[in-house]
Amino acid sequence: MKVFDRAVAADVLRTGIADLALGLSAAQVEKLLDYLALLNKWNAVYNLTSVRDPLQMVTLHLLDSLAAVPAFKDAKNVLDVGAGGGLPGMVLAISRPDMKVSMIDTVHKKTAFLNQVKAELELVNVTVYTKRVEQLEVNTKFDVITSRAFADLSDFVNWSGHLLAEGGQFIALKGTAPAEERERLPEPWQVQKLQPLQVPGLAAERHLVFIRSGQQEIV
Repeated sequence: MKVFDRAVAADVLRTGIADLALGLSAAQVEKLLDYLALLNKWNAVYNLTSVRDPLQMVTLHLLDSLAAVPAFKDAKNVLDVGAGGGLPGMVLAISRPDMKVSMIDTVHKKTAFLNQVKAELELVNVTVYTKRVEQLEVNTKFDVITSRAFADLSDFVNWSGHLLAEGGQFIALKGTAPAEERERLPEPWQVQKLQPLQVPGLAAERHLVFIRSGQQEIV
């Protein structure tokens, strides 16, 4: 486990948040750093992410997820599918305490970590499920379902479409968002918008893919 230098990580995170013009409070920044410290600690044993350097985690995980936060401005009840170590789910929950964020993963060690973060950071807006998303049933459906580097877009919507509220949308965090994936989407799902993201300190391509039912594709 690499040593977590909180002061250095805080500088990089605050600079990135300023570049993204997110306007998070000092308390929210501290919670993001607390989350990062837990991720680094648990990663040594549970292999939650292949990124081992906590400073790289700031850019590749925190800022990468924070760049997507504005896309959720109207969301009230979000599901993060294949949440893994909590990206983007935990970042969304910390950034938007007014929004309900549920996270689901099949791997018990990952959801144990998510529940630990929820408890230690006192995130009352977080719910964690350990099961396959195809088997999840909820009383209140989600207005946004998201994922980050989870699966092919077709699998993503096929497996979780039954959980999306009427008029809701999928927001997938992707790298290049390949055209062949978008073209394989089953009816009635269609790409509504493809939005490039600029992640502070990251040169790699990042996109948000917005998917709705029965809307014209915009490329």
